[in-house]
Amino acid sequence: MNSVSPSAVQYVGGVMQEELVESRRQQPLERQGSFGLRPAPTTEPGREANGEPDELDKLKSKLMTAWNNVKYGWTVKSKTSFNKTSPVLVLGNSYLLNSEDEVERFRLAFVSRIWLTYRREFPQLDGSTLTTDCGWGCMLRSGQMLLVQGLLVHLMPRDWAWPDAQQLTEVDFEVFRPRSPARAGGVPIPSFGSPRGSNTPEKSVASDQVPKCSQKKRPEYRRDSQAETLHHKLVSWFGDQPAAPFGLHQLVDIGKSSGKKAGDWYGPSIVAHILRKAVAKTSVLHNLAVYVAQDCTVYKEDVVHLCDLSLSQTPPDPSSQAWKSVLILVPVRLGGEVLNPSYIECVKNILKLECCIGIIGGKPKHSLYFVGFQDEQLLYLDPHYCQPLVDVSQVNFSLESFHCSSPKKMPFNRMDPSCTIGFYAKNKKDFESLCSAVSEALSSSKEKYPIFTFVEGKSQDFGLEGHGSNNSGPAAHILPPGRQSMMNNRRNSDEFVFL
Repeated sequence: MNSVSPSAVQYVGGVMQEELVESRRQQPLERQGSFGLRPAPTTEPGREANGEPDELDKLKSKLMTAWNNVKYGWTVKSKTSFNKTSPVLVLGNSYLLNSEDEVERFRLAFVSRIWLTYRREFPQLDGSTLTTDCGWGCMLRSGQMLLVQGLLVHLMPRDWAWPDAQQLTEVDFEVFRPRSPARAGGVPIPSFGSPRGSNTPEKSVASDQVPKCSQKKRPEYRRDSQAETLHHKLVSWFGDQPAAPFGLHQLVDIGKSSGKKAGDWYGPSIVAHILRKAVAKTSVLHNLAVYVAQDCTVYKEDVVHLCDLSLSQTPPDPSSQAWKSVLILVPVRLGGEVLNPSYIECVKNILKLECCIGIIGGKPKHSLYFVGFQDEQLLYLDPHYCQPLVDVSQVNFSLESFHCSSPKKMPFNRMDPSCTIGFYAKNKKDFESLCSAVSEALSSSKEKYPIFTFVEGKSQDFGLEGHGSNNSGPAAHILPPGRQSMMNNRRNSDEFVFL
């Protein structure tokens, strides 16, 4: 299991113990056939009629649910350290944490991201006895966070921040002063606010080390009732109920067309196509499309055909300004078994762009949603925490469990190379700017060939059967321009080619 360092761990119960328990539980899992590792043995018709297999499945599900709820249901608090002199980049915004105002701005920006984690005790998933996604649904949760960030940018004001973030007085990170000969180890700025439920007094700090602004009252943010209503509605779309358009039940149901079922591991490429189909299927969004790149290539005419509503008119009206906003999802592989260090600078430059909505990646049972970085450390939201079901059908349901106050970091070299990168363009002008800005960021790679490319024309012009927005699960390959057509017969969504 892929664990993280002590300084970067957020959920010891769900991450640090992975390697310790994997060897113990792998064998019984294979015997039981749980989570899709091995099909359950065929039973005799007579026993099936008596309900024995069904009862056995229920017992297995209850045992695994109980184990996962314990495993992922507890936390050990640890503070992540941030450098005061280096900027923190979060989805195109930069924060230099050299004052309390700037730390507060970063805190609000991070806490305002929507955090989607494992849940338990939700309605049973169709075709299974599972009532939790603990232990297998982390990539789907990461995909949900990628999509919900795109919807936040699409639907909410650009400078929106969650007003109730101020009530989360817990600040689970430390900001260090610059190193000096007198203080080689650095001195942390004291936490702004006391952690909830903590009775431990803070260590005293000399008066000349405490910033004068540390006692300043946090600024009050005007509450936009319309934005908060939309905030609740947006979160409800991701609720763990069968009717939620982007909830786990819908995503698992859509995944069946790709040969996936509840309990299976979902790769980042498969999840990209599940999100595309979920957006195309729903009736709650009418002016947003999702395009999934094919063979690490974004075909511009395919995007135009997907978004330019004038082309659907008869006859086409070139003067029409009707254009759908678009989320562009690009499944890529940034190395073999580990991340190729040559791509790190390129990933940094991508996360600096305002059009970037994040990166999802990981391997079985350990997926993360990356939203930024500082120096050589990635900043992420972790779905590996099991929380009780929230009934999002209730009026003004609590949003606290959908926001995280604990920013966590991990080294770039521990990033899994299999990932999907997301971008958002509101209109045609934004799409053209996106193509230009992302192409420039891609050119920073030290590798001969970029992570992916933008190509004029349609995918059909290169001998492909259809553009990425129509295929159920195309392969993603790192190929030089002009050679994509050589890989037409590759259709496994988790296969990659490296040159």
